[in-house]
Amino acid sequence: MHVAVSGNIGSGKTTLTGLLARHYGWEPKYEDADSNPYLNDFYKDMPRWAFNLQIYFLNKRLAGIVEIKKAAHTVIQDRTIYEDACIFAANLHAMGLMTTRDYSNYRALFDLMMTLVPPPDLLIYLRASVPTLVQQIQKRGRDYENSIRIDYLQGLNERYEAWFADYPSGNKIALDVDQLKFEENPEDLSLVINRLDAQINGLF
Repeated sequence: MHVAVSGNIGSGKTTLTGLLARHYGWEPKYEDADSNPYLNDFYKDMPRWAFNLQIYFLNKRLAGIVEIKKAAHTVIQDRTIYEDACIFAANLHAMGLMTTRDYSNYRALFDLMMTLVPPPDLLIYLRASVPTLVQQIQKRGRDYENSIRIDYLQGLNERYEAWFADYPSGNKIALDVDQLKFEENPEDLSLVINRLDAQINGLF
């Protein structure tokens, strides 16, 4: 089974991925932000590096899906390939940070990739308000995230909501990160696991 965790920057994807991997005995596949060669430059000069960054993510995400589909066990993935195109690249284009020429090129490549890979068996969406995102971003203290703009996060949130509402590819579940503090509160984690158990049991 392929389980994917989606959500905005700072929503808790990596944390939940690890918690669920330990609970269920799944293999976690994390997004490796620290080794990304474009991320620091992107946050300093978004228009210059937006296209390069998104192509890098798209390449890494496709390679990850290919590995997941070869696995004989359940894998839980930190962020999906859909978010790169439907949310991040689209938001950069809408904000004028990626040219129409680059965005059209990027989308054509993404659309071709989508004809080659299946969707995850279960999508988990972490819904979080901008204040919660800001708090959690500050808590983890990554230097390159200090310059993230509030309007950038808000634009991403709006696109996440629209994308999740229209997500057509399979089973999905939304978790409210403003209310469910699964990292700090074992009872909240139990609530998350109970919801997932019900969803997973319905898949078989």
